[in-house]
Amino acid sequence: MSALTVINPATGNVLRELPADDAASVTRKAAMARRAQPGWAQRPLAERIGILRRFRDLLVERRDHLSCTMTAETGKPITMSRKEIGATPGRVDFFLENVGALMGIDTRDLQPAGALVPGAGEMEELVTQAPLGVVANISARNYPYFVGSNVFVPALLTGSAVLYKPSEFASLTGMAIAGLLHEAGVPDDVFIPLIGAGDVGAALLEQRVDGVFFTGSYRTGVGVAQTTAAKLIPTQLQLGGKDPAYVADDVDAATAGAALADGAFYNNGQSRCAVERIYVHESIFDAFVEAFIAAVEGFQMGDPNSESTYLGPLTREAQLGALEAQVQDALTKGATLRTGGRRADRAGWYFEPTVLTEVDHRMKVMRDETFGPLIGVQRVSNDQEAIDLMADTQYGLTAAVFSRDRKRAAHVLAAVPTGTAYWNCCDRVSPRLPWSGVGHSGLGAALGVEGIRAFLRPRAWHLRSL
Repeated sequence: MSALTVINPATGNVLRELPADDAASVTRKAAMARRAQPGWAQRPLAERIGILRRFRDLLVERRDHLSCTMTAETGKPITMSRKEIGATPGRVDFFLENVGALMGIDTRDLQPAGALVPGAGEMEELVTQAPLGVVANISARNYPYFVGSNVFVPALLTGSAVLYKPSEFASLTGMAIAGLLHEAGVPDDVFIPLIGAGDVGAALLEQRVDGVFFTGSYRTGVGVAQTTAAKLIPTQLQLGGKDPAYVADDVDAATAGAALADGAFYNNGQSRCAVERIYVHESIFDAFVEAFIAAVEGFQMGDPNSESTYLGPLTREAQLGALEAQVQDALTKGATLRTGGRRADRAGWYFEPTVLTEVDHRMKVMRDETFGPLIGVQRVSNDQEAIDLMADTQYGLTAAVFSRDRKRAAHVLAAVPTGTAYWNCCDRVSPRLPWSGVGHSGLGAALGVEGIRAFLRPRAWHLRSL
């Protein structure tokens, strides 16, 4: 087996060398999961719920240690790592509380549990829900607990086995997650981690699996879809965004500025639902920009292990170059740099929080996904201009409107095709609501009851006594 080098992005130093999978080991592990899955599915649902509840409790118990691991390899500030892990049990609870109602009947004795179809006459017609089987879960680096648990928790609860490939930039966290699941009682061959980079993900897609659940970029997502198309298996793609926000003329500029600064720069902008472009009504544009920049310049950059740090390093060194390119493109085309604009003068993969004004849609910063601490703020004259600009994108993940008028905000949001709409808030995900995208933002829905149904396969039963 080859090796994967884990680097601390705050220092550039090597943290660990991990044994990495290769095509042969991926094939072997996929076969293990295939053999183990039927036995896992035959266990009573109550037993699987109990095991995942123990996993949930271990997250609470080990939060501080797990947070240190995630911060060390991703650069996420320690307060944000704790917050992510601290909120994950709430997502697990949603799945635990709702999986039973969606599972249908117990096929071992063909007894209905709310799945009887009326009007069949002398026939008895039932619908049962079977697990997908073996699930490929290719996860992300920015929120490894949130993104991963959206898939592996409902998959395991409904009876599937999981081949779990964490991001190569969150491999230690992925191994920690696997360890907790195994400690909680999930068999080693029912949840199997695969360690490595893109070649390991590609090898996983070549295996006989019954569903693929991928989180990442649009470009990679297209490649995943092309690979799985010939297999005719369920494929869920949680991809990127170029999420807009509109600030109407009836709000307090300072309040909106502070809220959107956090929505754009939380976790260094490394969120699929981070605000990536802002449109502000011309009547409050100057006041908003002043408040927004003041909030951004107040964010403390530093050691991610410090309790006071808001901006740590980027997780991927290569993203520094992508940010520099967007800044240069915007300046060349007439944008004004209001703050930041360059790599920070310190060790590690830090980029100064950057705000551009006098931007327009000729510029990459307003069209291409940024995934970093960089944003453009554009002036608009009315709601319709804001709608036109917000909808001028191939992405469709989230959109936000800040306005005192709910009806006005709803009108704007209804005209912008996205999976999620925000009124006077942003950069938020709820386990009770589906998380989905339009266009280049992906296919399928995570979370909500839809996020459980994604792992179930309905089966029709025609029954008649002789």
